[in-house]
Amino acid sequence: MIGLEINKQFGIPYLEQIKLFKHTGFDAFFAYWQRGMDISELRKAADEHNMFFQSLHAPQGRVHKLWYPDESTPDTIAELIECIEACAEYNIPTVVIHTFFGFGMHTPTEEGLNNYDILVKRAHELGIRVAFENAEGEEYLYALIEKYHDDPMVGFCWDVGHEMCYTGYDILERIGDKLFMTHLNDNNGITPKDGSITAKDDIHLVPLDGKADWNNIVDRLNKHGYNDVLMFELKIVSQPGRHDNDKYLEMELSDYLKFAFERCRYVAELKEERKPK
Repeated sequence: MIGLEINKQFGIPYLEQIKLFKHTGFDAFFAYWQRGMDISELRKAADEHNMFFQSLHAPQGRVHKLWYPDESTPDTIAELIECIEACAEYNIPTVVIHTFFGFGMHTPTEEGLNNYDILVKRAHELGIRVAFENAEGEEYLYALIEKYHDDPMVGFCWDVGHEMCYTGYDILERIGDKLFMTHLNDNNGITPKDGSITAKDDIHLVPLDGKADWNNIVDRLNKHGYNDVLMFELKIVSQPGRHDNDKYLEMELSDYLKFAFERCRYVAELKEERKPK
């Protein structure tokens, strides 16, 4: 199966996006969750169009508060639990949670591990898988995967673009045995000449429009036995001060999705072609 994120950047209601995704050839989708979001309508649309509603992506902007608590931490935990509960209510099997937000700190704390334990415990109670996503501060991801390594309900979501522009080395080599799902996209890696890490390099291009080595990417997926949904997370709006994605905005949405699907299908076919015989 090939999936794509429903995205406000596409400029049409989510229900229309799901229908258009299906018409284009996609089999699955995921959504960013936020308080007040009507998941019931997305669930109905997924069922109507025979689309796999794979996951909800939890809010990410405050997750660093779990590691370094302040007065907002209790509400941050409550918000993440609400997202997990939405997964359970609407039969969505996996919640994706970022492990950190920001670039200035790199030291996991025991208090943070305890706070994430609250989330994992609630997910267990409801039968929801937790996929921690690699983003800024991979130290936090590694700490959580180590803590829950033997827990079959906890794994990680591999964002290929994040690996390229935030990490610069092979994350799967270390934790590939805990791979649950993918967020596939392309970018140009770490572009500042001084090697500094910046969110502006996280541009979510269509495959083959950046510098990603897709032979290597599918080889690594095959090496770790990944045969689940190839989920793509693509953007049509450029980062502030950048123009990497501008050409996508010049396209009609239906044409962009056809173009994107062909590239995504190329990756899927490449993965099959390169499977060890």
